[in-house]
Amino acid sequence: MKENIMTLINETPIRLIPIRDALSSMNIIDIGDIFDELSREQTIQVFRMLPKDIAANVFAHIITDKQQIIVEALTDAEAGNIINALFMDDAVDFLDEMPANVVSKVLDNVTPERRTTINTLLNYPDDSIGTIMTTEYMALQEDLTVMEAFDRMRKTKVHGLHTCYVVRRDKILVGYITLKTLLLAKQHERIGDLTRRNVISAQTLDDQEKAAALFRKYDLLSLPIVDSENRLVGIITVDDVVEIVEEEATEDFEKMAGIMPIDDDVPYLKEGVFKQSIQRIGWLLILMFAAIFAEAILTNFEDAMAALPALIPFIPMLMDTGGNAGVQTSSLIIRSMALDEISSKDVLKTWWLEIRVAVLCGLGLSIANAIRVAIFGPRNALLTLAVSLTLMLVVVLAKTMGCLLPMVAKKTRIDPAVMAAPIIKTLLDVVSLFMYFSIARLILPGL
Repeated sequence: MKENIMTLINETPIRLIPIRDALSSMNIIDIGDIFDELSREQTIQVFRMLPKDIAANVFAHIITDKQQIIVEALTDAEAGNIINALFMDDAVDFLDEMPANVVSKVLDNVTPERRTTINTLLNYPDDSIGTIMTTEYMALQEDLTVMEAFDRMRKTKVHGLHTCYVVRRDKILVGYITLKTLLLAKQHERIGDLTRRNVISAQTLDDQEKAAALFRKYDLLSLPIVDSENRLVGIITVDDVVEIVEEEATEDFEKMAGIMPIDDDVPYLKEGVFKQSIQRIGWLLILMFAAIFAEAILTNFEDAMAALPALIPFIPMLMDTGGNAGVQTSSLIIRSMALDEISSKDVLKTWWLEIRVAVLCGLGLSIANAIRVAIFGPRNALLTLAVSLTLMLVVVLAKTMGCLLPMVAKKTRIDPAVMAAPIIKTLLDVVSLFMYFSIARLILPGL
């Protein structure tokens, strides 16, 4: 279907009716994907072809740079109509990514009530739940009957009618009621009598990761959001949480790979070369200069390498093993903290577990290496002992660092993902070299 539509769009002259009919039969998310392939002129043309009843829904699923192109091409009134038709969270997501001139154009042409709500949501701190919640939800007062509740539901455009939240007249959240319960209840029954009061909620200033954790723990489809006085002000739906998880995972992956995160939704192949270079060069510079310490250690032990050249072939193996062991542990620790399986108070228990794992792993690696050296390496028992002992200590140290650094980072409010592969591998390269040559000088005669 997508290939057929792209063929129609690329025809000259472009044919309005066949394209309009083809788009009308597609899922709105698939329509949004088509805009990724369009030029600036085609983006404007095709969006204007969309039927008015689906244009706003499609707009919510178009990447940010194409959304900006569309809004800049629309009249002020048309832009206002699009934003008025969006769900509130989608409108805020869009405006949060736009330059000031586009935001002003849009806000000048939306309804006063909507403008006030949008400005409130935009003023919440970055990464707080308030920035992603929607204010379009179904709230029912306790004293309504089931019949009155259904009358209200028919007149309201909201997210997720599968769950309705029950409030007092002052908007204090008291519980929730499911659509199934309403359908099975008698028309004259009061909402308050049917309400489930063990409701799970979060506050507007809580971190977005807390919302994701609550969804995961309680298998939620939506989550009510309250202010500091427990008044219901919005909800988060499961589609919002999927985006949170994707963004957090992407950010953590970038930090663990030594890439500076940039907050945008531009696909990899659409991202500019300059921006990608900026993302990557920062950590590369830091780690390059950190490697100077390894260079200094090698220079300091030149005499040892000259006296016994057989020391040199084992250097890459020791450095790689230490780095790999540290990254193994740090990845597990970061994941466990992200899933709330461990916290800062578990640091000693976690470290003791990792020490025992490290001893067993180090012992196994040392024995395997000793056998390999005995068969294929230099016939020097003291050299084999020096390498095996270093290997054992490096693995123990690596797993200790991989365990403690992310947990200390979390305690000091630094993202644990920063203490991942690049940092740990670089530190262990330096430490493993120093340990190797120091042990070799102690054990081997003449160094």
